[in-house]
Amino acid sequence: MQTQPAVAVVILNWNGRKFLQQFLPSVLASTYPNLRIIVADNASTDDSVAYVEQIFPTVEVLISKENYGFAKGYNHFLQKVQSDYYILLNSDVEVEQGWIEPVISLMESDASIAACQPKLLAYHNKTEFEYAGAGGGWIDMLGYPFSRGRVFDELEKDEGQYNNATPIFWASGAALFIRADRFHAMQGFDPFFFAHQEEIDLCWRLQRAGYKIYVCPQSVVYHVGGGTLPTGSNRKVYLNFRNNLVMITKNMPWSELWWKLPLRLALDGLSAWKELLAGKGGYWLAVYNAHMAFCEWALGRQKRNTQAYPVLQTVYKGSVVYQYFLKKKKKFSEIVKQG
Repeated sequence: MQTQPAVAVVILNWNGRKFLQQFLPSVLASTYPNLRIIVADNASTDDSVAYVEQIFPTVEVLISKENYGFAKGYNHFLQKVQSDYYILLNSDVEVEQGWIEPVISLMESDASIAACQPKLLAYHNKTEFEYAGAGGGWIDMLGYPFSRGRVFDELEKDEGQYNNATPIFWASGAALFIRADRFHAMQGFDPFFFAHQEEIDLCWRLQRAGYKIYVCPQSVVYHVGGGTLPTGSNRKVYLNFRNNLVMITKNMPWSELWWKLPLRLALDGLSAWKELLAGKGGYWLAVYNAHMAFCEWALGRQKRNTQAYPVLQTVYKGSVVYQYFLKKKKKFSEIVKQG
């Protein structure tokens, strides 16, 4: 009898005892046979490590002495984990018993699929898609990320409209299935990102190397969201704006970047001034600091990665900003016409 591929669920934890207590039992109830469950602790100051060791003795625990953030944290810990597949799982995610099998089955059926995500629904409203990935991630021509089921802050109800397993541009870091050899071949996440959009950057690099990213909606997980950095926090705004500019600069060909980057900087500025006029000075400052940090990064960059720039089918060739704010199209299916 053929052995199932080895799968390691790796939950990055930082002061997350509440979430581990609430959601780790659902992960332990997973029915996949060849499975390890690992809590990778990013220098927590709460008692989450002692709690896991005492209450869940079958869970492996890895500990670092400093908080590396999401990107560098996973790079650090996954060097220590031997497996065929990794599942990078947020601590604030509830899973169903058979959530692993359909994704691994899909990935085993096509060796060119490097990464995949399940359908992400909101934990507090399980009929609605969740912000951080929903039914699978896309980007538009200017590098703005959106998802099947989530455009900007607009979340759709899940009515089975995105239940097809299909190529996507990026898979959510909240529940990311990835081939271990591909993760290491890409040298993992870009540690400069710290947190936010590092999974989009990794998926973009994987596609440039000739691999596919997929969503498998036959697997469903429920994500709380905003567990480490609350939605709307100025730190989150800063990281999202900075990292997105870094990502497009790394991954777009110069033939596109020379005009898209100035346009993006202008649109960012427009967004910042709009929020300032609405009384959100912290948002304006976060965008300003993000642009300054991006300029510093760009000036210190040695060279661009000139690896291939294939035409990717999961890039929306128009502007999601234009469709959403001017044309008032709030649903993915209204913006992207798929056969």
